[in-house]
This record gives sequence, structure tokens and C-alpha cells, in this order.
Amino acid sequence: MSTLKAVIMTDDAQTPAIRLRGVSKRFPGAKEDAVAAMDLDVDRGAIVALIGPSGCGKTTTLRMINRLIEPSAGTIEIEGRDVTNQPAMQLRRGIGYVIQQVGLFPHRTIAANIATVPRTLGWEKARIDDRVRQLAEVVGIDTAMLSRYPDELSGGQQQRVGVARALAADPPVLLMDEPFGAVDPIVRGRLQEELLDLQREVRKTIVLVTHDLDEAVKVADRIALLNVGGVVEQYASPDELLRAPANGFVEEFVGEDRSMRRLALATVGDLPFEPGPVIEVAADPAAGLAVIDEHRTDWLGLVDDEVFLGWVPRDQVAGGGALADAQRYLPAAQVAPSSTLRSALEVIMTSRTSVAVINDDGRFRGTVTLERIRGGLAGDLDGPAERAA
Repeated sequence: MSTLKAVIMTDDAQTPAIRLRGVSKRFPGAKEDAVAAMDLDVDRGAIVALIGPSGCGKTTTLRMINRLIEPSAGTIEIEGRDVTNQPAMQLRRGIGYVIQQVGLFPHRTIAANIATVPRTLGWEKARIDDRVRQLAEVVGIDTAMLSRYPDELSGGQQQRVGVARALAADPPVLLMDEPFGAVDPIVRGRLQEELLDLQREVRKTIVLVTHDLDEAVKVADRIALLNVGGVVEQYASPDELLRAPANGFVEEFVGEDRSMRRLALATVGDLPFEPGPVIEVAADPAAGLAVIDEHRTDWLGLVDDEVFLGWVPRDQVAGGGALADAQRYLPAAQVAPSSTLRSALEVIMTSRTSVAVINDDGRFRGTVTLERIRGGLAGDLDGPAERAA
């Protein structure tokens, strides 16, 4: 996702899309600040996740950015402009906002919901209609659904409509408050993937509030882990947060299984592959036995011009017949270069043969081993932003 960095160009490309300096909020009657003197920069085109325990001020911080909540002190800049120097309603029309319960207007069609902000801005009908159809395609809404009403859609479909509505006026900044918290885990995972796909296309600056560390690790370029009172305990890439917790609070929050979470940040394609016990199908059986002995295994992989044909057991190779005539077993232990190291580890732990790395077109890339994965953990695993570069 490095291509998502610095894509919204202004006169000063180094200016963060969002900058908070000394921002605090104390609600009337409270003895302590909900957010205390927060400094935070959000790079252009990045996804930043705000996460932390209940009462840490993550939602308050998000709402201060678009002035749904007015800060008690400090400055907030978007695209280098102080948000307090413009009317609040004008500010919000330039910021996309997605919430957990979506907040669609029940009496309006899906098309009318998506068109809410463009209509308020006075766009012409033809332009609005084109934008609605475009966004329906971008977020995966069947255009046949545009004439329906929100209660006729599933929770996941409604969430897509909410995202489309937030993007309707093409704002540079998108704020998301627990956007997928109201859907089941399967739909949640699918929507997370769709958010990443969408981000590759629309390239927005996104601030996401979540209580789910796995979600933050999966989708964010950087994570701001807040403590009670809006204290930023660590602001780092997902890998750095998991690899090098800044203090005891961060270490406890990310948990003892942080190494397993790191495995979800890198893919098999990030590792150097083992060549594996593989030989061309036309090779001599004796050469096949030599490969088996060299790799100290009981299986031989056959390829034909790099296309993987299957595994052959040692006893068949030792029989002396042509390798092309041997019975082949397709690899149950198989991963793709795009598979995460976490999923590859699960395959390794349950397999009895070498784990083959095979492209979508069936070509053999090599094998992945437990030792290679351990080596990846010992090094610096790339986060989501680097993986998509």
C-alpha cells in the first residue's frame, strides 16, 4: 500500500493530511480530560487506526476531527487548514464519515442515501446520478439495489452503502467509527478486505476507530494505541507495535500471542523459498531418488515446464518405472505466494509432506518451511503498507 502514501498532492506534499497539536477535551462537569494534549500526524493516503481500552478517547478524538465534538484546547488541521476557521457544516461536507450503525435514512432509497451530500452541495441531477452509479460499482452494490430501501438490504450491504455515501463528494479524508462492528465475523473479514481493495482505488486518508486489534493490524498503515485520557502510548506500524512494544501497557494490550499476529502481516511471497524435492517429469528415476535423498524426504514433486503435477512417494520412484507413469498425489499441503505466514504455519503443522508454493496459474515456486518462517519472524516483517508496494 505504499502507493497510497502521499497521493493527495498540495503545494506542500510533506504536510500531513491531518495534524493534531495539543488537542484536549474535557466534558462539562468532568474532573479529568477525556483526551489530554494529543499530538498526532496522519500521512496523506494512509489508514490510521485508533485503538485502546474503553474510555481512552478514541471516538472523542475522531469526532473532534470533524467537529462533531468541539475540542477544549489545541489545533486540528486538515490539508494544512485549521478546522476551526471554517463553518462546521462546510467542514463536514468535505469529510466522509462512516459509523457502526451506518445511519442510513430509512425513508430514502439507496440511491438517494448515497446522493445526500452531492445534493446538499447543489450538484446537477445528471452528475449526481453518474456519481451514484460509479460508487455503487466501486463498493460492490448491484445497481438493481439502488431503488430499494435500507431495510431491504443485509447488514453488510448497508455498510457498503454507508461507505459509498461517505465517498460521494470525493472527500480527501474519511473517518470511520467502528464501521464493521455490527456485522458477523465472516462479513466483517470480507468488508475489511473490501476496504483495502477500495483504498487501493480511491486513495483516501482514513482514520479508523476500532476495538479489534486484529482488525487494526490487518488494515492500518499505522496504529495509535491510546490509554485512558487519550494518552498516546505508542504510534507505530502494526509490525513495530507487535515486535517492539513501547512499554508495559502496550505489551499487555497486544498480548502474549503478538508473534502469531505478526505472522498475519507478511506473506509467503516475502520469504525466500526452498527449491524443494522437485524434478522434471521426464527425468530418470535414479535422478529422482537422488533428489529425495538430498532433501531427506519420502516424496518427490513432479513438474512439467514449471507446472506442478503432484507428489510421488519414494517407493514408486524406487520401482524404476518412468516418473510420468507414477501415481501422483496433488498437494493437500499447498499455499500461494499471497498466503499469510500465519496460514502457511497452520498448513505446515498439519501436513506430512513438503508445503508447496504454487502460483494461481499452477506453476511451482518452491517450498516453504518452518525454519523459513522462523527466520521471517526474527527479521523485520513488512506491514500491510509495505506488502502492497
